Amino acid sequence: MEYIEVSTSANEEIIDITSKIRQLARKNGWQTGAVHIFCQHTTCGLTINEGADPDVKRDLMRFFQEIAPHSHGWLHMEGNTDAHIRASLLGSSLLVPIEDGELLLGRWQSIYLYEGDGPRRRRLAVQLI
Repeated sequence: MEYIEVSTSANEEIIDITSKIRQLARKNGWQTGAVHIFCQHTTCGLTINEGADPDVKRDLMRFFQEIAPHSHGWLHMEGNTDAHIRASLLGSSLLVPIEDGELLLGRWQSIYLYEGDGPRRRRLAVQLI
């Protein structure tokens, strides 16, 4: 098992972690299988989506704000229910195939960490399966 730390700088943001996953795979000489990425937190999640146009990230955050607004009268006393809902919708893990040492992402795909309750230091467990 390997670990990646990601420092977030805003309350809500989407961070491209594709290069971190690629570097880890290369460093460990992972050639064939699948890379399992697991987020060890309840207010951030993982997703794969288009990495070429930054508007996609902005549109995703706008959508999240519409379906789970921050100030909605949520009951959770910490005041971050919106982040819990968004992280649950995204999920806490991804599985990405790897072949000949390369992640088998589509041409436009990137791996993202969604932060919903930052800024924080986030820890991801990464393992070759």
